[in-house]
Amino acid sequence: MSALFAAVAIGLINCQYLGGRTPELTTAYHAVALTNGQVFFGRVQGAGDEYLVLREVFYIQTRQNPETKQVVNILVERGGEAHGPDRMLLNRQYVIQMEPVKDDSNIGRLIAEQNNSAN
Repeated sequence: MSALFAAVAIGLINCQYLGGRTPELTTAYHAVALTNGQVFFGRVQGAGDEYLVLREVFYIQTRQNPETKQVVNILVERGGEAHGPDRMLLNRQYVIQMEPVKDDSNIGRLIAEQNNSAN
């Protein structure tokens, strides 16, 4: 699983955000990298606006098993936080990259699994 997240990080680093142009959104979900190093996965709306909206937001969280000390990365869906967010509004000046998440990618499959388990 660590290789998956390394591949995502490398892909994000190697791809440049489209700057002033409105990106073509060709997949249901996109990876959005911010200037603070955070990466979110979700459905992008208003990509050409000053603020873009990210819905059905997921992020990677690292957890350590207290007994075995083994570290694992998991995909977590936002929404369970105390304020119960249903979307993120991101100032476009802090978005450095956006990339499509293919349905058959590791992240795409994890999102589909979470969506199927929620139904």
